[in-house]
Amino acid sequence: MTSVDEPGSPSDRQPGPGLRADAERNRERILTAARRLYASHGLGVSMACIAREAGVGKATLSRRFASREELINAVFADRMDAYAAAIATALAAPDPWRGFVGYVQAVCAMQATDRGFADVLAMTFPAAKALEKRRAETYNGFLDLIARAKATGHLRDDFTDRDMVILLMANAGVIAATADAAPDTWRRLAGQMLRAWAVPGADLPPLEQAPAPTALYRAMVRLTRPAAGPPSR
Repeated sequence: MTSVDEPGSPSDRQPGPGLRADAERNRERILTAARRLYASHGLGVSMACIAREAGVGKATLSRRFASREELINAVFADRMDAYAAAIATALAAPDPWRGFVGYVQAVCAMQATDRGFADVLAMTFPAAKALEKRRAETYNGFLDLIARAKATGHLRDDFTDRDMVILLMANAGVIAATADAAPDTWRRLAGQMLRAWAVPGADLPPLEQAPAPTALYRAMVRLTRPAAGPPSR
């Protein structure tokens, strides 16, 4: 793909309305390319690959986003808003236990639809201030939800917020491993973890069926092969 604006071009250097319009177009190209590549390949995609996909020069990408963390912050701002909204919905549920179960399912589903976001929820980015601020706000809401769910008598007393972090890390790995062969495997994982966290007799949604042996075999075979990388053109 030919770059639409090469480093040092007049539109790169001269101020004015034209530059502002070009800069905004380039920013949107970069965000669109990053969203697409992160969603399909996870956060391992290089900045150089994103620049190629967006059709801009590396220097242009660096001017719009000075670091990988800054780009991640911009790409996933709306997803973090949805993440925060999920905890707000859970806290508003009349039954805190049902709110807790719904939150776990919703967040795991968010991971399943976007490999990049699956990685975001399983990692931390200290330099991405806005993203981490949103994460901290959601974390505090989750602590409140845990306390409410335990008060119902349905959530085990030994459950901690770290158990949810463990699930998100495990779910990111399951999604990456089974995306092509058994894309609903994450549902089984989330269901089994909810059963591990619940006290006997707690109300739980039906457990998703385990993936077919052939599907899991394909996923296991896939793990032995070199990962398919993003477009290299």
